[in-house]
Amino acid sequence: MAEAYIYDAVRTTRGRGNKKGALIGITPTQLATQCLQELRAKHDLNTDLVEDVILGCVSQVMDQGANIAKTAAQQSGYGDHLCGVTLNRFCGSGLEAINQASAYVKSGFSQLLIAGGVESMSRVKMGSDGGAMLMDPSVAMPGHAIPQGISADLIATKYGYSRADVDEFAYHSQMKAVAAEKDNRFTSRLDVKDVNGITVLDRDENVRENTTVESLGGLQPSFAIMGEMGGFDAVAIDRYPELEGINHVHHAGNSSAIVDGAAIALIGSKEAGEALGLKPRAIVKGAAVYGTDPTIMLTGPTPASEKVLKQVGMSASDIDLYEINEAFAVVPMLMRDNMNIPMEKINFNGGAIAMGHPLGATGCILMGTLIDELERQDKQTGLVTLCIGGGMGIATVIERV
Repeated sequence: MAEAYIYDAVRTTRGRGNKKGALIGITPTQLATQCLQELRAKHDLNTDLVEDVILGCVSQVMDQGANIAKTAAQQSGYGDHLCGVTLNRFCGSGLEAINQASAYVKSGFSQLLIAGGVESMSRVKMGSDGGAMLMDPSVAMPGHAIPQGISADLIATKYGYSRADVDEFAYHSQMKAVAAEKDNRFTSRLDVKDVNGITVLDRDENVRENTTVESLGGLQPSFAIMGEMGGFDAVAIDRYPELEGINHVHHAGNSSAIVDGAAIALIGSKEAGEALGLKPRAIVKGAAVYGTDPTIMLTGPTPASEKVLKQVGMSASDIDLYEINEAFAVVPMLMRDNMNIPMEKINFNGGAIAMGHPLGATGCILMGTLIDELERQDKQTGLVTLCIGGGMGIATVIERV
């Protein structure tokens, strides 16, 4: 079987996903198209050789409907030959796109693909696509479905993470992102421009340099009223009767920020890279998904990571750097403790708590960040993983070339 190489990855800056965010005037098609155009310009890319664009996008309605991958491909100037497909594996969509593209290349079905994701959360609100999982009582009730924030607090309660624990983790996420920004470590990032070519955002807008543990401690829990008044705490306890109650520890400061953003990676065979004169940056060694209890929901990164490590014949200690999506602080903390991973290997430049989680794009953003950091630290192996709605987890192992 052929190898699948990642030749490069680019991402946009991330803007706050609300009406005051810098990117609210930029459509998701524009975000994805700017990534495609940046990749072409950076490498003087012969776009005739690019066969398909695979983009993750969670809320596929309104600005993000009608197959946004093909829409962006059409707008990119790559040529009418370029196809596009949009997929949805919830928060894992951007990494799923990379994994699917890699599988196409490894099988020999394709030689050169672009994979990534996009989400404009200021323009298309989370959950605006509806869906039976939470909206249809005949599905939600027997599935013990609860919102993700309640699931995060359920994990904290079940495994003994305190409010101080999660706030401390969130503080360090912000400080690591601040340090990375000052050191100009985000080399795969591009400034977002408007239709006139004027830069509208040249940094990740959510990073807060003035964050302190004390300021985080003053924030009210985001999911307490929802859990108690909405009945979701009772649903969680019905599924986990050993718990007397839910300790609500998560809030806006220790959960992933809602943001806009896009990212892509160029993935191809050895022959495709040679034809373009490109040097590969990483090899995709393996990928896996794994399903867990949909009520506690956010525990999937551990079994998915264990599955892919077994697949490639490695152990957790063999991985030099990890990117574990910070959907909520407790998610990477649980995986860290489950797999005995040193903290200095995890999210070296901060994560979604500081910089945000544009749902469909995050997996690809994390991949680009990981490759950059492996090169900067002169290390070899990395693992990207995300928790996913419905109890899923996804993980991918790469090796630097």
